[in-house]
Amino acid sequence: MSDVYPPEKRSAVMRRVKGKDTSPELAVRRALTRLGARYRLHRKDLPGHPDIVMPGRRLTLFVHGCFWHGHDCARGARVPKANRDYWVAKVERNRARDARSREALQAAGWRVETLWECELKDAAALEARLRGILRTT
Repeated sequence: MSDVYPPEKRSAVMRRVKGKDTSPELAVRRALTRLGARYRLHRKDLPGHPDIVMPGRRLTLFVHGCFWHGHDCARGARVPKANRDYWVAKVERNRARDARSREALQAAGWRVETLWECELKDAAALEARLRGILRTT
């Protein structure tokens, strides 16, 4: 099956996919602010550039999109019909990079938590999870 967009349009669409300040990330940041947590964003000096960092707690949070990082939910398991081999390899590279980042951060003494896009739909459940994460630090 071919793409529904011509190559120029597909390229423009893909360029608009953000890596920072995504809707899921903003939802987590709003919830953390409601809980009174203090944090920093996208520390470039840490492996994997975590989305949210709490230096005093030695805690890093990654907010992952299910599709892009290969979560085991319905959205993460979906593979595009067009250019299937590319996307399977791309998601696998992302997963390998995520694992390397997690290991490097843990080796440096950081606690690493991953929040998945599909888990953020229920605001009350998200706040409860964040309370649990913050309580254990």
